Amino acid sequence: MTDSWPAIAAILALLLLIGAGAALAMRVSRSSGRHASPKRPTRSSFRPAQHEDAPLPPKKQVAVILNPTKFVDVAATRALVTSTVLAHGDWDAPIIRETTIEDPGFGQARDSLADGVDLVCAIGGDGTVRSVAHVLTGTSTPMGLIPAGTGNLLGRNLDLPLDLVEGLDVALTGRNRHIDIGWATLDPTPEQRSVTELDPAHDGPTEPDVGADDTHGSDPAPNQHAFLVMAGLGLDASIMHATSEEAKARIGWGAYVASGAKNLLGARFATRLRIDGGEPIRHTARTIVVGNCGRLTGGITLMPDAEIDDGILDVVAITPKGIVGWAGVAVHVLAKRGQNHPKLDRYRCQSILVSLDGPQMVEIDGDVIGQAKRVRFEVRPKALIVRTGAPVLTES
Repeated sequence: MTDSWPAIAAILALLLLIGAGAALAMRVSRSSGRHASPKRPTRSSFRPAQHEDAPLPPKKQVAVILNPTKFVDVAATRALVTSTVLAHGDWDAPIIRETTIEDPGFGQARDSLADGVDLVCAIGGDGTVRSVAHVLTGTSTPMGLIPAGTGNLLGRNLDLPLDLVEGLDVALTGRNRHIDIGWATLDPTPEQRSVTELDPAHDGPTEPDVGADDTHGSDPAPNQHAFLVMAGLGLDASIMHATSEEAKARIGWGAYVASGAKNLLGARFATRLRIDGGEPIRHTARTIVVGNCGRLTGGITLMPDAEIDDGILDVVAITPKGIVGWAGVAVHVLAKRGQNHPKLDRYRCQSILVSLDGPQMVEIDGDVIGQAKRVRFEVRPKALIVRTGAPVLTES
């Protein structure tokens, strides 16, 4: 049987030669006695000619939400923003809206979405950024971030430039990155907690499983707040509350240090942590911190495992009694040790219910938002689009 393969191959080759010869003969006969057929036009010839007076494609629109308290000369800042945007050519003049004491960015962001803009930029401190992000969460409109505050913690964690012009350039030309958003609910109602988080002795019957996830895609309740970097209760919130805007403007991050020294040995409080609906974990703590990302100012990393787009919240319970205990915690954090410490416990979760023996101040991204005896924290994975620079390529 194998001896037949050379013959079959020869027959196939002969048939191919005959077919090629026939095709060539037909081509010659068709072209004889007449001009050659015109060459097939290129694809571009089917497109209409671009005349000089033809309308250009519409330019993109950016809304800029500016915190005027962060700048000495607001008029000059507005002019610089406008000239920087127009220098990109494919962007129209920006819509600039200023924040106010009454509205730190929520209404301005909603108005910008109603305008149908392609991009919303927040220029201000962590509070301004958080307010704008609160509104943009769950939408397809990206946020540009130009840090101009004291902490600038989200900008630091995303390695964004602090210069206004460079920051606008990244926002206008950068890539979209989907990041997680933290959500804090103060004194959540039974309807805002899952069945596993309810206490039948205090919350009544546990019939429907109506966790806070059911509110996704809708406007949050008044007791619900988005955060991008960290939220906390206890000492860190007391420090934020005691630090005045004047002090922050005068001495920057050092204002928090001075306030912290006064509050360092305040009373501890009993707390119960229910992580992802599990059994309560009891602590007597100075502070509970819940983080979406872990880097603080000065290169200090409180949560070494935290990533801003991993769909996980990192939790730290800090429990020292006195100065010696605080010193041990400080050395542990500064050494960037990821494991637990006798006075510092770390957890990772998608949701956590923090129950306290009495009301404590609560802060999110540096803003004190009130007091509560219970706080539910949850993560909304990749719910916000942020403009960032090109990723840094490292050699393998």
